[in-house]
Amino acid sequence: MADLDNSVKYPTKLLFVCSQNRMRSLTAERIFSRLPGIQVRSAGTQPDARIVVTEGHIGWADIIFLMEKSHLNRLRRKFPEALQGKQTVTLRIPDEYELMQPELIEELQSKVAQYIELPQSCS
Repeated sequence: MADLDNSVKYPTKLLFVCSQNRMRSLTAERIFSRLPGIQVRSAGTQPDARIVVTEGHIGWADIIFLMEKSHLNRLRRKFPEALQGKQTVTLRIPDEYELMQPELIEELQSKVAQYIELPQSCS
């Protein structure tokens, strides 16, 4: 678990990244932004993504969750300096889900809970 200080048992700023920012990362933003004390953003790596990831997103985030290894590779090529010292986690969630699909929500909660402390009501 990542500790920011004694009163917070999980990071406060989470960035979720997929290709288009239309299904996986947007679902993650919607479900995890409901948690108290956490700020969540999402973005995509493709030029036509709903929100395209920027260096500012990376600088803002405490942890960057990427849906696939290819997303991490793209960020490393585009923002090598911004990623230095950043915690990145590849979730290995394939692009086969719809927005807010229950199976996607379950997989996101299960995998993210390995890295941050989630309230019982979320996990």
